[in-house]
Amino acid sequence: MEGLEKIPASGPLIVAGNHLSYLDPFAHAFFVIRAGRRPRFLAKQELFEVAVVGSALRGAGQIPVRRGTGDQSPLDDARRALEAGEVVVIYPEGTTATSAPDHSPGRGRTGVARLARMTGVPVLPVATWGGQYVWRKSGRQSLAFGRPIWLLAGEPMDVGSGDANGAALRTETDEVMAELGGLVDRLRTGYPARWARR
Repeated sequence: MEGLEKIPASGPLIVAGNHLSYLDPFAHAFFVIRAGRRPRFLAKQELFEVAVVGSALRGAGQIPVRRGTGDQSPLDDARRALEAGEVVVIYPEGTTATSAPDHSPGRGRTGVARLARMTGVPVLPVATWGGQYVWRKSGRQSLAFGRPIWLLAGEPMDVGSGDANGAALRTETDEVMAELGGLVDRLRTGYPARWARR
């Protein structure tokens, strides 16, 4: 883990992460907790419908997202969490299903820019690498052990505040994803080949 010091000891923060595997939420949560903070995640509604998992998510105060519905309540819930001085973690890609063969971040959804503008809270990009070699949805790399997961925080990004049109939100989201992409490149380059499954 590099860049723990970039998470402030108190006050609101949006953490934007790339999404490679089912382990990413655990990795990002551990990163935020190691920095002395408690993370609040935006997570897909389907997870809240799984008996044990759903109870744990609700008990931990995580925020359900009903994907594809246009429901704005997750952003409102996240805004309230930020106004209370919490750390909110969001995956702009919204899924682990990347189409890039090198696992580079895909196109982000504009919710991260909307949330940052609603609250005026900075976005801290935190990239992860290695989880895709441990636990993905299916296939050869569905489950494997003995491979570390690395995390690297970039610099806080001031997206701005107030309303913005769709083009501005798209540009701001693309800037966050480009920063995540650069961090992923750094992690990919340093990750030992012996831990990477081809």
